[in-house]
Amino acid sequence: MKILVTGGAGFIGAHVAGKLIARGDEVVIIDNFNSYYEPQLKRGRLDNLVGRQAKVYEIDLADETGVSQVFTDHRFDQICHLGAQAGVRYSLQHPQEYIKSNIVGTHNILENARQHNVTQIVFASSSSVYGANTKIPFSETDPVDRPISLYAATKKSNELEFYAYHHLFGIDVIGLRFFTVYGPWGRPDMAYFSFARKILKGEPIDVYNNGQMKRDFTYIDDIVAGVLAALDNCHGYDIFNLGNNQPVALEDFIDLLETNLGSKSQRNYLPLQDGDVVETYADITKAKTKLNWQPTTDIAEGISRFVEWYKNYYQIS
Repeated sequence: MKILVTGGAGFIGAHVAGKLIARGDEVVIIDNFNSYYEPQLKRGRLDNLVGRQAKVYEIDLADETGVSQVFTDHRFDQICHLGAQAGVRYSLQHPQEYIKSNIVGTHNILENARQHNVTQIVFASSSSVYGANTKIPFSETDPVDRPISLYAATKKSNELEFYAYHHLFGIDVIGLRFFTVYGPWGRPDMAYFSFARKILKGEPIDVYNNGQMKRDFTYIDDIVAGVLAALDNCHGYDIFNLGNNQPVALEDFIDLLETNLGSKSQRNYLPLQDGDVVETYADITKAKTKLNWQPTTDIAEGISRFVEWYKNYYQIS
């Protein structure tokens, strides 16, 4: 298969691209290497996870001409659309970046898929679409029409536009709602990554909602397995949760991180921030049944692997 991976230098994208190449697929990557966080980390992912076997286009998804040229240069069997402006809190200060990347960029991918007869697409949605839903665990059948951040609103918008293109043009689509993905080569803007950095520097960490939060942390290898399962079973239109199905209390998570780092944290307790939810918890019954997918990495093992990578990458003894 020849597969376009958007956001292929991103955390999930680079891991997915590497696995696709390892199993024999041909991969083309689009990524803009923006400065939302350190671009050298993104290039390091390509060097270490993907290698030189993928054709890489350094363009923005909102660049209509640039995206169109990629589709002119290649005939794709499938698209794995993982490229997006990430981050709930960043969307409060930089809303235009989310409209450009997540709305305009996604539309450019969809329209080019239609024009070039690409009939199978797997795309990244987010657990953020569940907003402040109080029914736990979150199920794909729950209403998701009250997002509490612009990031979440753009992801819900993506789900709707993909459905419209499926209905109108017969494109097979699977949307994946990821739940707090973590692990080696992760995103520095995420809490576990920034906590590790600050703890090792002896700096205080900000703990929101006074620590009374839970997250369904899902290890990167499990997420990649789910993405590949979706690519291999892309028929009709469907949405799946990909989560660990085992929420972890934030305070317990920090304790585990401290143990692996060998250093204690200074915790600065703060109120709940705008856009944040108190708890995420994925019902993964549907993914188990239809994709034959199930996470296998518990939080203790996952954090251990992350810390080992972190110390090696940043050369910390």
